[in-house]
Amino acid sequence: MDRVILHCDLNSFYASVELLDHPELREKPVAVCGDPESRHGIILAKNEPAKRFQVRTAETIWQARRKCPQLILLPAHREKYRYFSQAVNAIYERYTDLVEPFSIDESWLDLTGSLHLFGGDGKAVADEIRTVVRRETGLTLSAGVSFNKIFAKMGSDYRKPDATTVISPENFRAMLWPLPVTDLIFVGRAAARTLEQYGVHTIGDLAQFDREALVRVLGRQGVTLHAYASGREHSPVVPLRDMPPPKSVGNGITFPHNLVGWEELRSGLALLCDSVAGRLREAGFKCTTVQITVRDPSFRDICRQNRLSAPTFVTRELLDASFALLRGCWRAEAPVRALTVTAQHLVPEGEAAEQLDFFSADSLPRRDRLERLERAVDQVRRKYGHDALSLASSVNGESLSTDPPQPPL
Repeated sequence: MDRVILHCDLNSFYASVELLDHPELREKPVAVCGDPESRHGIILAKNEPAKRFQVRTAETIWQARRKCPQLILLPAHREKYRYFSQAVNAIYERYTDLVEPFSIDESWLDLTGSLHLFGGDGKAVADEIRTVVRRETGLTLSAGVSFNKIFAKMGSDYRKPDATTVISPENFRAMLWPLPVTDLIFVGRAAARTLEQYGVHTIGDLAQFDREALVRVLGRQGVTLHAYASGREHSPVVPLRDMPPPKSVGNGITFPHNLVGWEELRSGLALLCDSVAGRLREAGFKCTTVQITVRDPSFRDICRQNRLSAPTFVTRELLDASFALLRGCWRAEAPVRALTVTAQHLVPEGEAAEQLDFFSADSLPRRDRLERLERAVDQVRRKYGHDALSLASSVNGESLSTDPPQPPL
């Protein structure tokens, strides 16, 4: 018996949540950003009217407004997004206890064992879930119904917004194989360029490519991508309660337009470090190593990491370490296509013992103050929204030190 897997993707999630409080703006181009007053702020989400102007997630505000001068900017309220994400996942759990969040606005549901309780038709259940979510939250979603997780996700991407798409063992070749290979999850542009050299342009080309030859071309990734394209992906839907503790916490942004200059680069890093630090605190971990990955317009990656002097979940410490790494491996005038910040070698907050020496012992009071400040920031954001308080560097574009970067420890 084939599995029945749903992938549910909330449409324009951040923007849709904000528009619940601003229904008068629903038909106007709207974007959500970290700081509406900063020209170098980053677009986090946009609604359908803004998409028609080619406004893109992760581009800077000035780039978005150049394409859409009438763009309306709203500040982000991350606690609201978390609330609605939890509310929607609670709706999913009425239909199955196998719900795996993929991100704040996407989840997989395995209905194989419970489908008979709801009539036995996967598409009908997906349509019912869409109706219930819209009625109870005011949000819409796109759903994919398939026999594995990858095709279910591709189904939710197939028609947007507010639609259900079924991808079955009988129709997946006709529906998915003609699509560009870049439409397959985890096929990035670098892999697509490599595949193009071997005549692989579509998902069907990839599925019919010799598997052993693909391994020689892409390594172990070739095995995974071949299984995805061929419909032979069988990974289980793993509910949150069964997931192992994280080994790292990271966040990355691919910018639609290149970032140039220390001010824009630090703003991008500040956004990422704020997110990573908040997730560390929420999960109850500190990191002992920070890693950055910088991608240039030619999709060449540079990766640098540094072991910290003490475990931390403080945004400022992650930002200072990340920016020092960036300045040590990059030139201000060199364009950046993408940035990633990853907190590694995690330790539980209660076990994050600090190795002190004579020279670092007096740093403890300062770190305690920073940690209390970050906790206070979390409380303010929970009450008044994420952007009630922001990093000075991401709001005011603070002048950057011209001191040379510190060498890795």
